[in-house]
Amino acid sequence: MAKLLALIVLGIIAKNVMGQNCGCSPDNCCSQYGYCGTGDDYCGQGCQEGPCFQTPTSGVSVADIVTPQFFDGIVSKASDGNCPGKGFYTRQAFLEALNSYPEFGTSGSADDSKREIAAFFAHATHETGYFCHIEERNDNGQRGVYCQESTDYACNPSKSYHGRGPLQLSWNYNYILAGKSNNFDGLNSPETVASDPLVSFKSALWFWKENVRSALSSGFGATIRKINGGECGGNKPDIVKARVDLYTGYCTQFGVAAGDNLSC
Repeated sequence: MAKLLALIVLGIIAKNVMGQNCGCSPDNCCSQYGYCGTGDDYCGQGCQEGPCFQTPTSGVSVADIVTPQFFDGIVSKASDGNCPGKGFYTRQAFLEALNSYPEFGTSGSADDSKREIAAFFAHATHETGYFCHIEERNDNGQRGVYCQESTDYACNPSKSYHGRGPLQLSWNYNYILAGKSNNFDGLNSPETVASDPLVSFKSALWFWKENVRSALSSGFGATIRKINGGECGGNKPDIVKARVDLYTGYCTQFGVAAGDNLSC
């Protein structure tokens, strides 16, 4: 009887531990995406269970920084030629997408927030040609399919996973993961990123959160390496300078110092 009681008690404890931590160890958090770990990405915004905490916020309103004048000022510099993005990218779609990524531009100090917003829009401006292009440009008649198939990530042979959206989301694995996080079929309908403005901005913010944001603490140059490392190391100095110039210009508009380590 004593042995049976002990097994029951152990079972209850094990069940509670598993339930409390979403399958994680007691000192780990279960992130909003169901992964175990520690730190902001796991214990901060969206944390499901475990020793969760809310990331301190800067008190900055992204909408107050990304004003209509700021957003329209970017679009106004786009080419007067074929620019489908002029009728596609809108400030309203960007602000609506923020509802899914409330940590963007709101964590750390007020200056940290402004630098994050400046960095995101510097890269988006460069990648899209001032919000002119929705899809990867095809100037030479060639466009990559960007399929890197593996046991974890499949490819649909009839689809292309080329760059689309504000940060030109590319590769099958990014489309699949962005789709899972934003309720669209990234594997079989990657073109949704180029046809739905809200999904387009959500996918860009997803990529930023998952792949770029953590590099901000090392300076803007580190974010260039995350976006397109092939430009770094003196390979494409003009393009790197163009990104840096956009970033420092936006920082000036926001009244914040650009910080160190601007180039990669």
